[in-house]
Amino acid sequence: MTIIGVAGGTGSGKTTVVKKIVEAMPPHFVSVLPLDAYYNDESQATPEERKNINVDHPDAFDWTLFTEHVRKLKAGHAIEMPTYSYAEFSRLPETVHIEPRPVIIVEGIMVLLNKKLRDMMDLKIFVDTDSDERLIRNIQRDVVERGRTLEMVLDRYLRMKKPMHEQFIEPTKKYADLIIPLGGENKTGIEILKTYIEGIVAHSK
Repeated sequence: MTIIGVAGGTGSGKTTVVKKIVEAMPPHFVSVLPLDAYYNDESQATPEERKNINVDHPDAFDWTLFTEHVRKLKAGHAIEMPTYSYAEFSRLPETVHIEPRPVIIVEGIMVLLNKKLRDMMDLKIFVDTDSDERLIRNIQRDVVERGRTLEMVLDRYLRMKKPMHEQFIEPTKKYADLIIPLGGENKTGIEILKTYIEGIVAHSK
């Protein structure tokens, strides 16, 4: 089994890169485990408290459960992945069944921050995109998909996302085996990445 970590700032294009990796592999060959599904449950917080929940800080995630699930998949056991509501800052009752497959991709803004996770990875990737481009993508996503106003998105970006990126995410670039500039737009980089992964998978058989 091959474990691949894909990190990078919010809006960097990680999801697009992961999608292209999945498309390049045989059907049912890859399972994806997004860190976003493992936010801590904040359903007890008041509406005012939720405005100040910093989802871009390491403490926002349930690292214990996430690491346990990666370890179980690596050992060949299926897991029930949690689901999360960004609108309510709460974990939902539904889960998603994830089967162990030859390639497991763990994807999220801080997956290279946690040493226990890094030690389980065969390949570590950092998707690197200009901060202005990431801000635009954050605005498009949060306004359309998460029901937030432009003012809310900009306020949260300046107070939380930007400083957290500089403090916790950007420094993890040093742990990456491969850096993909421009995210999903870097066709050459993604082609090289796909070829590299295919080589790892073939070697591990």
